[in-house]
Amino acid sequence: MKLASLQKKLLGGLTAAALGTTIAFTAVPVPTAAAGWGSVIGAIAGDAAQYNAATKQINYYDNDGREEFFQDLKNKYGVNDDADLNNRLAGIMGSLSSAIAAVDPSINDKPYNYFINTDTTFNAFCSLGHNMSVNTGLFSLIDNDDEIAVVLGHEMGHGQKNHVAKSYVKQLRVNILADIIAGSSGQTMGAVFANYANATQVTKPQEWEADNLAFDYITHSSYNPGACAAIWQRVIEKQGGNNQNFAGEIFSPSDHPSNEQRRDNYAQKLREYSGNKITVKNGLVQVNGKDFVTPAASDTMSGPERAYFVAGNLAAFCHSHTALPTAYVQDGTVILGDQSIITPNGLDESAETLAARLNNIK
Repeated sequence: MKLASLQKKLLGGLTAAALGTTIAFTAVPVPTAAAGWGSVIGAIAGDAAQYNAATKQINYYDNDGREEFFQDLKNKYGVNDDADLNNRLAGIMGSLSSAIAAVDPSINDKPYNYFINTDTTFNAFCSLGHNMSVNTGLFSLIDNDDEIAVVLGHEMGHGQKNHVAKSYVKQLRVNILADIIAGSSGQTMGAVFANYANATQVTKPQEWEADNLAFDYITHSSYNPGACAAIWQRVIEKQGGNNQNFAGEIFSPSDHPSNEQRRDNYAQKLREYSGNKITVKNGLVQVNGKDFVTPAASDTMSGPERAYFVAGNLAAFCHSHTALPTAYVQDGTVILGDQSIITPNGLDESAETLAARLNNIK
């Protein structure tokens, strides 16, 4: 084997060994035979040093420096100070944090920082240090807190499993490292990382894990578990099934789950949560395999999206009860026990008709 070829092969092996990772660094130029082994080892050492410097900074901003990084994010993305939106966000984050603590007490060691940024597109992201940012546009597309909680629960799932720091490490490149080490023209290192805050390259398994965690969090909260499937039904209706129609991490690239896959995964989890008693098929809610209701559209939801909310109410009741009691109507709402099931609008069948049908389903 020629010396230059041997050096090239050895360089690749030594670089992987030195880094202990699958980081896709920009290729280091392979020295010619005349350049000698000193240049080869120097190139490897240089990359390793940059990698180590960057990973130390990631760890810093993920932990002790997270407040500093939070300010960098706010400077980068801008802050929406709308009092009503911020109060809504505070309520949702408080409820979700309590729900997560019930299944993962580690959240108490690193409570989430959060703010609303000024971006009018539909997105939210969780970055290093449990620092979250919610686009103003999220509140424009979603008018109910249940579905917003699902989106934020997904992001918090990434945070709880440290997907963000892991994905930062995966996407390190020499050009990013060079910016960090050089201080990027006077910026703090946190400001450099902020440029990549919502461009994390989470994997397909991580997306599924965050989705499934969001369902677990929602079921430990007061939010409707049917909202998990409902939000994806809304996304499909607004933007189509193509998962590239939304920018941002939760609406992920082509190698990630499709919108339909995510909705159907949540619908299946909802069925399992109900003890396999509640299903939704093309907007039709079924109880114990029998047709119950096909909700009509409301002013804010399509019929199929609304069906998942009805199914969520039923699933929440069935999860904690072995049998269906007699349904009744109170103030125009169909109720089982103390659980509201559906409040018909002018296009639905009457509450009395729906209660009678539910009572015929055993």
